[in-house]
Amino acid sequence: MPTTYVDLAAPPRLTTAETRITITQRVPRWNRKKDVDLTDALDFWSAAGAAANVIMQMSWPEVGYGVAESRVESGSLVRHPWKRLRTTAQYLAVAILGTDEERAAYREAVNTAHRQVRSTAESPVSYNAFHRELQLWVAACLFIFYEDTHQLLYGKLTDEQAEGFYQSAMPIGTTLQVLEAQWPATRADFDAYWNTACERVQMTPFVHEYLMHLVQLKMINPVLRLMLAPLLRFLTIGFLAPVFRNVMGFDWTDTDRRRFEHLFLFVSFVNRFLPKSLRNGNYAVLMTDLRRRIRHNKALI
Repeated sequence: MPTTYVDLAAPPRLTTAETRITITQRVPRWNRKKDVDLTDALDFWSAAGAAANVIMQMSWPEVGYGVAESRVESGSLVRHPWKRLRTTAQYLAVAILGTDEERAAYREAVNTAHRQVRSTAESPVSYNAFHRELQLWVAACLFIFYEDTHQLLYGKLTDEQAEGFYQSAMPIGTTLQVLEAQWPATRADFDAYWNTACERVQMTPFVHEYLMHLVQLKMINPVLRLMLAPLLRFLTIGFLAPVFRNVMGFDWTDTDRRRFEHLFLFVSFVNRFLPKSLRNGNYAVLMTDLRRRIRHNKALI
């Protein structure tokens, strides 16, 4: 297993146009806060990009096989989708909103599961869920998830706001094993890291099949699948940058892009009339549940 996966010594070969989604029509920024941090991105509409983010994370082979081969049956996405959705969302909630003690408790719970996520002699690639660079890649994907959804819902961030938003995102990684020194120092440094890290994106048939199982919602009730799968596929492709769409074999036309942008122009318009307690109420529920579990010494994941 390599000690490092990303070499930042050479300039990135990929550009931001290849590694980030292109949005040509955005809502004018309607949140007038001068300083913006990750708590401003806690919006239930952001769940629209969740499946795309799973694809992004699993497009590094070590993460892809680590998830798809995982022997932690209780946390399997395909066997227990609703539980996996809850635990992932709860991790993000505690990373962003939790106290140091709550983050430590969740870190230990995740570590217990991660101790079982190691490659075997039969695994096509070598992986270990405790490898800090693999966790940095996952955290970077999650940051992209929040930045993309926030700007679609609230408008484009200024350079100053984007820097503050980025700096506040560090706990997404450091709540697990990522060191503060690993988190790229500035937003510009992150772009260089991201474009370089995306050079490792690839997809094997095994991981691709696993991810299509998710996109097609094969793990849920057939009636719900019939209603939700077409919308999920559209949203998922829309939230994928070209480098990820290409390895998944997804098509995305200018007509699709315009439909995607118009959808979020409408959603953003509706969103501004909703009270904040409704827009981010799901995170409050997750934190209440977490604190109840800690108080009663119940399993966190």
